[in-house]
Amino acid sequence: MKKGLAENEQRVWLCDTTLRDGEQAPGAAFSFHQKEMIARALAEAGIDELEVGVPAMSGSETKMISQLVALHLPVRLITWNRAVLSDLQASYKTGVEGVAISIPASDQQIKNKLRKNRAWVLEQMGQCILNAKKEVGYIVLGLEDASRAELGFLKEILAEAEKLGVDRVRFADTTGLLEPLNVFFTLQELVNGTKIPLEFHGHNDLGMATANSLAAVQAGFKAISVTVGGIGERAGNAALEEVAVALNYSLNQAVRLDLTRLYSIGMMVSWATERKVPRAKPIIGEDVFTHTSSIHIDGVEKDLANYHSFPPESVGRQHSTSIGKYSGRKTILRLLNAKGIELNQETVEDILIKILRKTNRLKRPLAEEEVLGIVARTC
Repeated sequence: MKKGLAENEQRVWLCDTTLRDGEQAPGAAFSFHQKEMIARALAEAGIDELEVGVPAMSGSETKMISQLVALHLPVRLITWNRAVLSDLQASYKTGVEGVAISIPASDQQIKNKLRKNRAWVLEQMGQCILNAKKEVGYIVLGLEDASRAELGFLKEILAEAEKLGVDRVRFADTTGLLEPLNVFFTLQELVNGTKIPLEFHGHNDLGMATANSLAAVQAGFKAISVTVGGIGERAGNAALEEVAVALNYSLNQAVRLDLTRLYSIGMMVSWATERKVPRAKPIIGEDVFTHTSSIHIDGVEKDLANYHSFPPESVGRQHSTSIGKYSGRKTILRLLNAKGIELNQETVEDILIKILRKTNRLKRPLAEEEVLGIVARTC
């Protein structure tokens, strides 16, 4: 298996943490069967890395991760750990290839969460990295709350991490407060000051996790941390499907992931977590490739690219139409003609009124079968 990210590698790595950070979403708890199913699907789709849990959390978690390792999936598995030797020792027992070691980077967390100082953080970081190098083949240093850290201290951490031979450093926008311009201009300084590949881990508290992730790539970051459907703590994380598709179509950045599998994987995680996917959720939502407006329907029938920046089939979806408030007479006539139904103008207008009443009552567009039901009752 490939060791990791080369300094000059052009492809952006997608590092999925659905089975760790995603499981921190309120109410989410995967069984082993569910973890295996999700891990297999992501590995087969071509994900670059899977963060699969926190062994120090419990003996049952350690056992589940060990079972995942025993599957010998064609992808690197890593675990999340505090900068505590006992956490790392629990990870070593699972047999994972790599570990992520998380340290607080902001004075807010160093002083007010751990009641420590910067010197202690650097010392603890060094001890844990040196210990991990004896046991695993890949080390990610995670900088928690890096978005609120002092830039000079971040550079000091990166310099020390480079000396210690860390394979990748994760910059975490833990509270989701960053915005894309700040990400781009600030993080360029970090990229230019280190040879270590950098990963961006964005939270979605202000709805900017995907945009911030793209800005990080534009700034020179080599990896993006994602979760399926964006599930995670609080408002969640950068969504795998959004980041992967935006990298491919907005930034023209190659990704190894098979985009046609995004929808099925999204539905799988939705089922496993019992969290319904919002209808308008980008890429995997029920309505995102459905047109209701007559103007849009006419446009996509002439050329799908009139209202789509990429083909639905490229992400495992299909274009569809529905009938709603803005569908208009032309859309109804098109449906009737397709079914071989000929009606006079007065009847068509009557059907339109009934459709409008029903869509207003149901607060949603109507499916084709529902419209045909109205036609049948009217005629």
